[in-house]
Amino acid sequence: MTQTYGPTALATPANALSVVRLLAAPVLVVVLVMDHRSWLLIGAWVVLSSTDWVDGWVARRQGATRSGAFLDPLADKVAVLGAFGGLVALGTLPLLPVVVIAVREVAMSVYRSVAGTRGRSIPARPLAKIKTWVQDVVILLALLPGAAGAAVAPSLGPLVWAAAAITVVTGVQYAMDRR
Repeated sequence: MTQTYGPTALATPANALSVVRLLAAPVLVVVLVMDHRSWLLIGAWVVLSSTDWVDGWVARRQGATRSGAFLDPLADKVAVLGAFGGLVALGTLPLLPVVVIAVREVAMSVYRSVAGTRGRSIPARPLAKIKTWVQDVVILLALLPGAAGAAVAPSLGPLVWAAAAITVVTGVQYAMDRR
């Protein structure tokens, strides 16, 4: 494992992947709202959510950076919250658990931003990585053809509530770290 970038580096391949994910997420949301029954959309979601793993893999091999510790989770949050918002707007997912997820995700981004201004980076905890995976899977299932529409939303409700629960638990863990 060769480290080629120090903790203060900005222009790194891992950060470039995070920026691409940040820019791709709004496009994906527009496509979701316009054409939510597309296998192409499902493929795009799989690629977008999988690049999170690639981003981390590259960062671990070339050197993690403070900017990457901020950009990577931000890209996750933009993609996940955008997709969840689009799925709520379409009536595919219930609003309340998505609001719970959104509140925690926005709070965590603010926390990371404040910590960053103080020279601290808040890396993702192992359970938070599982949380991201669970959220990604819920979105994938909601995107599957046949899942779109209010008639299917009740079957996805327990899954999105499970995602909300793990999201809250990870938020509490970060809050406890501050003590």
